[in-house]
Amino acid sequence: MAEKVSFEDKLKQLEVIVSALEKGDRPLETALTDFQTGVALAKDLQKTLQDAEKTLAKVMDDGNLTDLELTNND
Repeated sequence: MAEKVSFEDKLKQLEVIVSALEKGDRPLETALTDFQTGVALAKDLQKTLQDAEKTLAKVMDDGNLTDLELTNND
């Protein structure tokens, strides 16, 4: 079974990719591959954040879960 990569590890990986792309010294093919990987990581991180926001939007109210207004309804 594959080990699940943490949110923080994915974010760090994305930061490394962005930093490497900003330097501009990578071959085009490598830069494109890195860009595609970065986009996939960014989408995955965004989904994780949206799921966390939905989870946190539910709070206990006298034993019942109550939906709170989400701050980002994209």
